[in-house]
This record gives sequence, structure tokens and C-alpha cells, in this order.
Amino acid sequence: MKTSPFSSVLFVCLGNICRSPMAEGVFRSVLEGDGKADGVLVDSAGTNGYHTGEKPDSRSIKVAGRHGVDISDQHCRQLVAGDFTRFDLIVGMDQMNITAIERRRPGNATAITGLFYEIALGNAKQIPDPYYGTDADFEAIYRMILAASKGLSARF
Repeated sequence: MKTSPFSSVLFVCLGNICRSPMAEGVFRSVLEGDGKADGVLVDSAGTNGYHTGEKPDSRSIKVAGRHGVDISDQHCRQLVAGDFTRFDLIVGMDQMNITAIERRRPGNATAITGLFYEIALGNAKQIPDPYYGTDADFEAIYRMILAASKGLSARF
């Protein structure tokens, strides 16, 4: 398994419509701001395929856009076995995601997996699913994702 510095990361949540597409866009933006974006592969996926092909949730698009991050061209996809060798890191937003990721882990996997916040900041905090919440919940996860993205950038 590869250790820091990493060159690729896959952000994973349940449906790839709220947290993980926001994390993909925010992390890419942080890398650009840090001058580290060249040659880095950043993507997102869901542990289920309910929303495959759809755009992210409109509230995620709106909150990210308010902060200068455009995620409106992203399309949801499901985590696949090939992701475990394509990416250095596969990070889940909460423990339920990590459990689902590990269940899909093939024998030839090379990716390091774990909670986004824990890998980025050393804190096992989970980023809660805002889907059934309010705009304020989406704003709160944006702030969590931004903090974790800044921490993770140091490992790239």
C-alpha cells in the first residue's frame, strides 16, 4: 500500500449525491489553492447505486457554489471493485460507509480506506448525512468537509 504523499483519492458516501460530491469539489478546490492539483486524481462514489448518472443534490450544488465551488457537472456513480486499485485512498464520510466499503474490498485491493476526518485530521469524527436535513445542515457539512480537505491536502 502507498503511503503519503498520495496522488489519488475517492470520496464515498451512501448515494453520492450530498457529501461525497461536495468533498470531491471542495478537495479539488483546496488542492488548486495549494498548488497541488496537477496529476492528482479526485473522484467520488456511493456505496449504493440508487442515483447512478444523476447530478448531486441541488442543496449540495447550491452550498458548494456559494463558496465558489462548482459541482454541477458531476454525475453520481457507485463504488466498484476497480476503485480499490485505482485510488491510493478511499475515504468514507461515516462509519456505515466504511463498513460498506470494507464489505466490497477485493483481495487485490491496494487502497488505504478509512474515515475522511480521521485520515485528514486524526479525529474519528463522522460527517453526518444531511439529506433529510435543512440548508443549515448542508452548510455545516460544507464546513466539516472544508476543514478535512485542508488537512488532507497536507498528505498530497
